[in-house]
Amino acid sequence: MPRTTQIFCASTLYGAATLAAALDAGLFEPADRRLLLVTNNAVNPEITPSVDTMPGFDRLRGRFDEVLSWNETISPFHPSGWSPRADDIPMWERYVRLLWNLGDDEIQLAVESVQVNPALALCQLFTGAPVDVYADGLISYGPTRDKIDPLVGTRIGRLLHLDLVPGLTPLLLTEFGVPSELVPSEVFLKVLGELSEAETALPSPSGGEQPALLLGQYLSALGILTDAEEEDLHLKMVRGAVALGHRRLVFKPHPVAPARWSKLLEDEAEKLGAELTLLDRPVLAEVAFQRLRPALVVGCFSTALFTAAGLYNLPVARVGTDAVLARLTPYQNSNRVPLTIVDAVLPDIADASAVSGWTMPSRERVDELAALLGAVGFAMQPKIYPGLRGAAEAYLSKHLNPHTWRYFKRKRLTALALPGAVPAQLSFIPRNATVRRLARRARALKQVAGRK
Repeated sequence: MPRTTQIFCASTLYGAATLAAALDAGLFEPADRRLLLVTNNAVNPEITPSVDTMPGFDRLRGRFDEVLSWNETISPFHPSGWSPRADDIPMWERYVRLLWNLGDDEIQLAVESVQVNPALALCQLFTGAPVDVYADGLISYGPTRDKIDPLVGTRIGRLLHLDLVPGLTPLLLTEFGVPSELVPSEVFLKVLGELSEAETALPSPSGGEQPALLLGQYLSALGILTDAEEEDLHLKMVRGAVALGHRRLVFKPHPVAPARWSKLLEDEAEKLGAELTLLDRPVLAEVAFQRLRPALVVGCFSTALFTAAGLYNLPVARVGTDAVLARLTPYQNSNRVPLTIVDAVLPDIADASAVSGWTMPSRERVDELAALLGAVGFAMQPKIYPGLRGAAEAYLSKHLNPHTWRYFKRKRLTALALPGAVPAQLSFIPRNATVRRLARRARALKQVAGRK
């Protein structure tokens, strides 16, 4: 009887911690071998630390029989840009089975972001292997961003996710009828506690004033904001925190963000009578929550805002979500869903009373959020989720107002023939035969002119 080998793929320490919590909670069946496949998806992986070199990883290593590197396996190719050609899959599978000493083992996969490489490449390589997907943050509450080959999608058994917004069900992979399963929050917190214990360089909570923790995301690297706009976003975090009475600030930048940003924030904090400290160690935000116990966590649309609020009961505030919503393109951009959730649920740092009085959303509020995300999800991926059209039309007909307009684009609604596509006073136009006839004639004349 062949052995059973489970291969867990992780590109971040957060993902590895999620897998460790799922294993501790007994969400995976026993296996003969458990391999952790580490993949470094950074633009320059040669100079970027991988998951297995980050502080605290040794606390997770013991859950696996061996730790392997996908980058080394497919070198010199980049994990995000490589997948096996269809004719080469048998050759690559034989090579990997020999390299990883798999023999004729029955393979079971657990991957993140199955719609893109490297997870997709791994699923294609082990044809027929059952697949579990674990969610990477708030994006799981939105649609699958690319159409997945049915040869992969129909093999997915479940979606494992954290209860970041209690009561909210993920939309990801529902086009294949994939059920979602919660990774228990208390088990995940225990794993994060192990990582925190290993991080001795960060101070433990003391009796002094607790700082406000500012989370950077490096949105300019994603093309969402310019460098100048992101600098301004960080400055708004500093000003907003100081306006709420915080005089000790800690800024946790994205690992590859420019160093000059930190200097700008230090100067701004000093000018406002506050002190800003740079947290430049490559640790999870959740480890910082546990070690620093901040009085406030501030960010744009980081998943860490919800782990701070939901798992650590820390006050949170958002900054700049309205501006980013206005800039985000194309409409299908998968960051739209976490951005929408944060904007709709969390308090703006400029509203002091909202920040001080905020609590996790009620069941009714979560239902409203689910309806909003259904409409946004359909508008993002109508071909993947055609069954959501009715719900999207119902939501837009009843709830489209000056506030909710920020989550939609008129051009997108027009392209999909959804409510809100044209102003109410002009809604008679699509039903007017004369107008339609004139429009057809104008298009015909334009086409004739274009041929000349």
